Amino acid sequence: MIIGTRDSRLALAQTDIFIRTAAPHSGPAMTVRTIKTAGDADQTSDLKDIGGYGAFVRELDTALIVGEIDVSVNSMKDVPVFRGSEITIGAVLPRASCEDVVLPMRIGELPYGAVVGSSSVRRTVILRSIRPDLEIRGLRGNIDTRLGKLDRGDYDAIILAKAGLERLGIEREVHSLDIDEFVPAPGQGAIAAACRSSDDEAMDILKKVDDAGARAETEAERTLMKIMGGICSSPIGINAKREGDRLTVRAVFFDGAVMRRCKTAIPLRYEVSDLEKIAAKLKGE
Repeated sequence: MIIGTRDSRLALAQTDIFIRTAAPHSGPAMTVRTIKTAGDADQTSDLKDIGGYGAFVRELDTALIVGEIDVSVNSMKDVPVFRGSEITIGAVLPRASCEDVVLPMRIGELPYGAVVGSSSVRRTVILRSIRPDLEIRGLRGNIDTRLGKLDRGDYDAIILAKAGLERLGIEREVHSLDIDEFVPAPGQGAIAAACRSSDDEAMDILKKVDDAGARAETEAERTLMKIMGGICSSPIGINAKREGDRLTVRAVFFDGAVMRRCKTAIPLRYEVSDLEKIAAKLKGE
């Protein structure tokens, strides 16, 4: 079985997590094939200029469809919510931390006019709503590259996903951002393993490592994102947290200069109409 992934250190670490989780359930040996995506090949352009949402997944999807790989492993937040029927997310692995972190100091400790690195539209608009005095500059590249730019003084602070630092074992002084205020991206902290919808053997293996809690949370987040018509470059944050038989859904949406927030509990076995009500609130309808 051939497992496809990006060639970044984080992508390989996540693929190793998948292989260690799936190995007891897999018959054939698993080998890893790295594939360079458009988002990896061009680390300077704005994502919207190199294909936008899906820039880190598109080449992996193509390799799956043509049979060059059997499973692709991705960060769930990079996986488009609108995807062809040829591919199925067969497993969502147990979720890591979903929050964002700022380093090396808290947002409130940053001096007036400090330079903060982030290429996320969501992070940028939330940060500007908190500290409009800050200068926010684009920040592309893998985690090591971003930390290197911080260390040499290109930025006074940067914002990253906590899960990536944890999975790479990077120990730095970081400050977690409150998810009620700094609502994470849909799927943040989750690893998705996908296969061809017609591949029963791969699907059987993936089903055995699928985490029910992580799937419930991320499916709710992605469904709400789909209802909102959101894409990776949209200023929207969505986070669902399973608590018993309920999901607590947090969401933030920016409509021009207007910011709308919502935090509500819905049944674990929710109806799409429950998420449509949340979307209506966020759109101001």
